[in-house]
Amino acid sequence: MKNKKNLRIVLLLAMVALNIGCDQVSKSIIRNKVDYNENINIIKDHFIITKVENTGAFLSAGNNLPDAVRFILLTILPVIVLGYALFYLLYKINLPKAMQVGMCFLIGGGIGNIYDRIIYGSVTDFLHMDFGLFRTGIFNLADVSIMIGIGILLANSLKQKVRV
Repeated sequence: MKNKKNLRIVLLLAMVALNIGCDQVSKSIIRNKVDYNENINIIKDHFIITKVENTGAFLSAGNNLPDAVRFILLTILPVIVLGYALFYLLYKINLPKAMQVGMCFLIGGGIGNIYDRIIYGSVTDFLHMDFGLFRTGIFNLADVSIMIGIGILLANSLKQKVRV
């Protein structure tokens, strides 16, 4: 039983680490190989790589806040929330598998962006999609992990409500 619990913790931490690793490797490549505001078309004018530094949150929200407020809201608070989420994930053993996977993506993506904010003072964003009616801001793989995690958690929540 203890081996099964340890294996579960190792697998969950590995999933979180993979999310962080993919994000950090991609950002490192972009930081080293792409100039600021350079546009690299991957799929002609629809999927573009362009490097920007974001001192705010999602879509630059909070970018204009005073430094101390931004630090508290975008660094300290997320570190506390992510720390609690990781603790909850590792020690709440009866969570549905989908919820565990969703939380791994969410935590991994969150840590990837918080790491940037702490080490570099901003988050490196570089992906942009434009398909006419569907257009995104500039984002990164941590943001993708976070959105996948939220999607999994929402789907799991809806599935649980349908069963009841």
